[in-house]
Amino acid sequence: MTSKQRAYLKGLAMTMDPVFQIGKSSLTPENTAAIDEALEARELIKITVLKNCLDDGRAIAEVLAERTRSEVVQVIGKKIVLYRPAKKKEKRKIILP
Repeated sequence: MTSKQRAYLKGLAMTMDPVFQIGKSSLTPENTAAIDEALEARELIKITVLKNCLDDGRAIAEVLAERTRSEVVQVIGKKIVLYRPAKKKEKRKIILP
C-alpha cells in the first residue's frame, strides 16, 4: 500500500465510529472471526482497544492483520484501523487512488 493510499484511507476512517471493542480477554477466536466478517462487508473498519486490555494496541493490530489477511492503516493510541478489499470486484466499496 502506498503512502497516498494510506492517507486516503486515514481520511475515510476519521469520520467512522468504532465497530468493535477489544476488552480484557484480548483477542479471542470469536473476535477474530467477527472482525474478518466485518472486513468482508465493509472493507475499512475501526476498532477500539479498551483500557482494561493489557496488550499493546500496535501488537493487537499486527496480530489481527495477520489473522484476517488485512492491512493496518493506522494505530493511534487505543484505536486501530484495518483495511482489506472485498474478494469480489463488484462488491468493492472503496476504490483506492
